[in-house]
Formats: sequence, C-alpha cells, structure tokens
Amino acid sequence: MSVQKKGPSGISDPKLNPEMTAKHYDNWSGYYEKEYSQLNYTAHRVCAGAVAKALGGSDRGKVRIFDVAAGTGLCGEELVQLGFTDIDGVDGSQDMLNQAERKQIYKRLICDFVGPNRLDVENDTYDAIACASGFAPSHLKEDCLPELIRVVKPGGYIVITFREEYLYTVEHYKDKLEPTMARLQNDGLWERVSREVFPGFYEDKDGITFVYKVL
Repeated sequence: MSVQKKGPSGISDPKLNPEMTAKHYDNWSGYYEKEYSQLNYTAHRVCAGAVAKALGGSDRGKVRIFDVAAGTGLCGEELVQLGFTDIDGVDGSQDMLNQAERKQIYKRLICDFVGPNRLDVENDTYDAIACASGFAPSHLKEDCLPELIRVVKPGGYIVITFREEYLYTVEHYKDKLEPTMARLQNDGLWERVSREVFPGFYEDKDGITFVYKVL
C-alpha cells in the first residue's frame, strides 16, 4: 500500500505546480492525519528527535524552531512533546495550517510556498528547521535550500526527513538534491552532520534524515 493511494488522486504527480499541490492538500486536510496513522507513519517523530539530538543541551524552551512543510502540525506536536515551545510553521496549504492552528502549538503560521522565493522571515531567525516529508514529488525542490539556510542562525541546524527512495526515483532529486547539498557545503554555507537511512518511514518504506549545521 502506498500513501498515494490513500490521499487525493495525483497528490504526488510530479507535473503538479505548487498551487495545484496546495489545492490537493486543502481537500485532504480533514482526513490526512487519520490516513497517515493507518500507515504507521514515523517521519515526524524521527525528524523531531533528530532536531532534539542536534540541539543537544540547549534550553528547549528558548530555542526557536521553524517547521517547514508543517502541514497539520504532526512534527510540531512531536517537538512540543520533546520540550520545545517556540515554534513557527510554514506550508502552502491554508486548510492544512488551519488544522495545525487548532492545536495551539505554533506562535506563527505562514501560508506560502517554500522555494527560491524569499519568505516573510528575517535572516538568522531560527535555531533549527524541522522538515518532515516536505521533499516528495511535486513538493519542495533543491532550490529551496539557500532560503532555508538564510533563515537559520549561524550554528543552527536544518533537519530534513523524507522517503529514501525519492532520492533515486524523483526527477527533481536524483543527480540534483544531494549534489546541491554538497555544493552549498563547498560554498561554506553549511556542513553535513549526518545522513541516516532508517526503516519504517511508513509501512515497509525506508526514510532518510539529513542533518546540516549552518555556518
């Protein structure tokens, strides 16, 4: 069983533009969490745990976290469970964010598409970014990475978790995503802390988590 079969038809069609993808999520928002729970989805938990590990002994009540592709707030809830309280989120679907807002865990929610465009966020705002499942067909692309780096403080972390096979099966990622990550490191913008594949992203699918430190 795949998540594509569970959600709206065509949600992972690589031909979708951001507006079309957001519309799919608007229509899916009311039953998104129920369907993902049936898949034993773990990416949000793994991503939040990696954020906590990266931040080490930081005062979790004082660090600022940006939940990128926040959706209904699944990763945000995990971050709260780990003691983080200063969390903002961004997502392209307003209806998904409406679900997240009801949880009262975010200080600010931004409805915008995450890409090369400048978000309504100042430079060096956050101590960490959590991005769980934001990278998928018709979702975030490698061109968003400089913008993610821009909004994180030097010494802060960017944690990205998604389905591992997408590295090789999604046209926008194979031969593009990891080379872009490496180029940004060569340019002195960030450095890789870890790259870990884990089982059980959902059902029998593996996930992968990248952790980068902003320089």
